[in-house]
Formats: sequence, C-alpha cells, structure tokens
Amino acid sequence: MTALLEVIALGAHDAERAQEGGADRLELVADMAADGLTPPAGVVREVLSATDLPVRVMLRDTAGFAPADLDALRRTAGELLAVGAREFVLGFLTPHGAVDAEACRAVLAELGGARWTFHRALDHAADPVAAWGVAAGLGCDTVLTAGHPGGVDQGLDVLHRLADLDGPPELLVGGGLREEHLPVLRAAGVRAFHVGGAVRPGGWAEPVDAAAVRRWSDLVNGLGAVTPAPA
Repeated sequence: MTALLEVIALGAHDAERAQEGGADRLELVADMAADGLTPPAGVVREVLSATDLPVRVMLRDTAGFAPADLDALRRTAGELLAVGAREFVLGFLTPHGAVDAEACRAVLAELGGARWTFHRALDHAADPVAAWGVAAGLGCDTVLTAGHPGGVDQGLDVLHRLADLDGPPELLVGGGLREEHLPVLRAAGVRAFHVGGAVRPGGWAEPVDAAAVRRWSDLVNGLGAVTPAPA
C-alpha cells in the first residue's frame, strides 16, 4: 500500500515547508484555536501559488459542527472555487449527533463534484460507524478521524472498527496522533495519516518544520524507527 501524509497548513510558508519535507497533501485552515476554520480567499490563492501539492480547504465557519450561517458558507465555497480551490474539507452534525446530511448537501451543491474529506465531526457523532456510512453516501473520498473527541489514544478501538470497513472512503487518522500509534494503525491497514502540531516543534505560533515532516513521511512509509513512548 502507498502511504499518504497530510499536513495542516495555515499559509504559504507552511505549504512550502510541508512540501520540502515530503508531505503528500495539505489541509488548509485558519484559527486552530477553534480547531480549524475556513481560511480567507487571499490565503487560499497564496497557498495554491506556493505549492503544487493537493490542497484541501476547510469549509467551517464556527467552532462546533453546525454551520453558523449556511447560506454564507455556500457563498464562501463559490468564492474559494473562483480563486482555484479544487478540494475541500467539511462535515456537519445535528444536535443529536447524527450527520447533518441536508447541510452537507447544501454546501456540496456548490462544489461541482470536487473531492472532499468528511472531517473530525465524526469523532463527535453519537455512532461513529453509522456516521461513516452516511458520510460515504454523501460522496466523500476520505474521512478524517481520531476515533474519539479526546484523540487517537482514546479512539483506537473505533479506528480498528473503521479500518475493518475497508472503504472507500479512505480512513485518514489524525488528532493527537503520535509516532507510537503508527505500528498498530499500519498493522490494521491504515495508510493515511494527518498531522499538525506534531510537525510544529515550536507550537502553533511557529511554522511547519520541514525536518519534522520528513521524519513523519519516512515513518508512515515504513522507512524509519518509531521513537518509543516515555515510560
């Protein structure tokens, strides 16, 4: 299996560093304090000019998993297409924790069949496996999940269940992902991994570190030794 490493980028400098380090794809967001919101159109344009990697742009206008203004988000989707965005990340839940298929379809209708990822809303679903099925039915080619709102540490059981579903969509694991998770996830058949803070040794105030991306690229491709977790 060919592995995939997706790196969170906040701007053009991150994109350049991630590509230098060997990332396969970018997730472009703004405002990580809110776990990632839609970036401005100008930033999207700059990033697309700075890299030839695939760039998946977040469509999310508020913290949480229900759109604050669905009509405005649809207009934003059109604006991002106009500046060159061709791949996206989105996903909404109802107040009861089911996938909000109606809201998802409303945004998807603006995207003209673009490739997209159903994001970590799945971690907050009342039934992640059922949510996976709905997301798949909506046409996503990827589902980003940690298996649990608390991250991969607490989500491993769910991730194993999702890996057994043998998509499409592709299972993309991210959210508190650490090196020591990789052997068990790769053994379960996971081939796609998503990192953000793990490739920013200085924290979110600092740019992506190309050397850290290179290490992760090697690890997900089975080319390096995982550093054991502290005792």
